Amino acid sequence: MDTFEFRRSYPELYAPGRRDFTLVEVPPLQYLAVDGHGNPNTSPEYARALECLYPVAYTLKFRSKRELQQDFTVGPLEGLWRAEDPEAFVSGDKDSWDWTMLIPQPEWITAEMVEQAGAEVAAKKKLPEAARVRLLPLHEGLSAQILFIGPYDDEAPVLARLHDTWMPERDLAFNGDHHEIYLNDPRRTAPEKLRTVLRQPVRPV
Repeated sequence: MDTFEFRRSYPELYAPGRRDFTLVEVPPLQYLAVDGHGNPNTSPEYARALECLYPVAYTLKFRSKRELQQDFTVGPLEGLWRAEDPEAFVSGDKDSWDWTMLIPQPEWITAEMVEQAGAEVAAKKKLPEAARVRLLPLHEGLSAQILFIGPYDDEAPVLARLHDTWMPERDLAFNGDHHEIYLNDPRRTAPEKLRTVLRQPVRPV
């Protein structure tokens, strides 16, 4: 049985260069998703979202392998971040952020399977929030992205360059939420070694 792996199947999405932003065409994909609001460093809502996402993801993986004979590696944690003013990401005003935390799913996972897995996790692990996990289709299309290495709080100058210089110089405008892909587990990785894909969907002005 072959094992589907997101990083191997989409290297252009998960292994960009770190020297400068590049444009990439992101195909339609789907994700487990949970929405929330506030500072991810202090929000109990954020902690509960992560607490629910991973059990649902592994429940789906094992069910897929057992019932469909299709195995896959659970993908990295990802996040969509939005605010009324995009400068909130540059200024670090985290309390004003809205977010949707994500884990990518292969195309054969259905919304019904996700609903069943969420209900199972909610009952077995006494995590009622797991029932909020949903399947989110997402087509970002043309996007600028870069690999950032370092603490999450040090991303602001890179994003400022994207917003204030890189995009205007290319006559590009925002076309979706700021997207981050976390390639390391921050619990096991030194902050200066964290590897994060920073992605911004864009469109011609």
